[in-house]
Amino acid sequence: MVGLGCSAKKTQRQGTAVTKKYQRTGFDTSKLAVPEQVSVAMAEIAADMREGLLALAVGAGLQVMQQLMEADVTAACGPRGKHDPERTATRHGRGAGSVTLRQVPVTRPRARATDGTGEVPVPAYDLFNSTELLGRMAVERMLAGVSTRRYPIALEPVGEQVEQDARSTSKSAVSRKFVAMTEHALADLLGKDLTGLDLVAVMIDGAHFADHLCVVALGIDIQGTKHPLALVEGATENTTLVRGLLVGLRERGLDVTRPILAVLDGAKALAAAVTEVFDHPVIARCQIHKLRNVSDHLPEKLGGPVTKRMRAAYHAESALQAQALLEALAKQLDKTHPGAAGSLREGMAETLTVLRLNVPPTLARTLRSTNAIESMISICRDHAKSVKRWRDGQMALRWCAAGMVEASGQFRRVNGHLHLAALRTSLEQHVATETPAANCNTHNVSAA
Repeated sequence: MVGLGCSAKKTQRQGTAVTKKYQRTGFDTSKLAVPEQVSVAMAEIAADMREGLLALAVGAGLQVMQQLMEADVTAACGPRGKHDPERTATRHGRGAGSVTLRQVPVTRPRARATDGTGEVPVPAYDLFNSTELLGRMAVERMLAGVSTRRYPIALEPVGEQVEQDARSTSKSAVSRKFVAMTEHALADLLGKDLTGLDLVAVMIDGAHFADHLCVVALGIDIQGTKHPLALVEGATENTTLVRGLLVGLRERGLDVTRPILAVLDGAKALAAAVTEVFDHPVIARCQIHKLRNVSDHLPEKLGGPVTKRMRAAYHAESALQAQALLEALAKQLDKTHPGAAGSLREGMAETLTVLRLNVPPTLARTLRSTNAIESMISICRDHAKSVKRWRDGQMALRWCAAGMVEASGQFRRVNGHLHLAALRTSLEQHVATETPAANCNTHNVSAA
């Protein structure tokens, strides 16, 4: 009986069709604009097979593209040799054209409207003729360090015939594409609408490209996302230059009325410009810059111990305790190294701003220094390291803008971004306590 039961179950399993979910799932090909009959002449691409898989794919792809263009013309004009009185366009011969694949020359079919309004576009040709892809490829390769002279070497092999016919790989053509794309990136960066951007912190610093200086601004919003804001070219980080940069942010819709934390490297011009444009800025000096400045006034054997004591003070439990430790250190340096003592006292309160705002350690790690914006500047410099000749300031702006856009793709939210809402509250409370009360002499007093 047991054997019969097992045999019956086995027979039942064999009679049941075994189906899998992936076998029942079909692919929707209704959106593919590919003709039903696409033929590829194998004799024409047989030579490409010896040059590699990519060359074979390119040769076949060019033939398929011709079929797609013919299908578009047939859809507009009707089948060849069959008169259709209701057709809206007629065939109009062929013309020279080119497609994006390194600007390869092709023969494109043409059609004209029957009502005499002009030539009818061929969607497939318009799609493959777009040069935006070539511009993006040029920017990516040149930012990676490929020079215009060696640009063809960095391209994939697409077949000897295609490489001979291509018209977009010369150093002049690549340079023109790169200039056009970087000008577009610069215009987008300087013209971006900032109306809905809710910034909690802003960082400003300068990036040198040979003899040119680009002052850049980086913002951190309430969600912890970093945003490249703007850049301007000048000789030095002067107040007028930085003020113009910040005024441009205000004109583009950035809200400058709310309290904001401005993390700066200690330059007085930056602090003055921020104070003029923003209504309620809270200045925070970069602690790493302060460590370097003080160490520069000390001999090598004292630089390490003093730096260690300063770091311990910056990680104290409160701003009062940190200030007491720094004051004691400055007092010890007064007699032996007065320059270091003066540098330590200069801007001491601003170096303790993050500690005074009770910023949690995870978020304070980002806001106690300008490392975030210096990291972006470092990416810009790395991309431009292959440039040997800087022609003018506009070239520096274009390269810097391209590097900033490239760096924004690598940004991650800042550590401790969940504490940014609490930082906003601390900034508002700090501004409220620092705002001077109204002068009591302006009140009306009635004498008894």
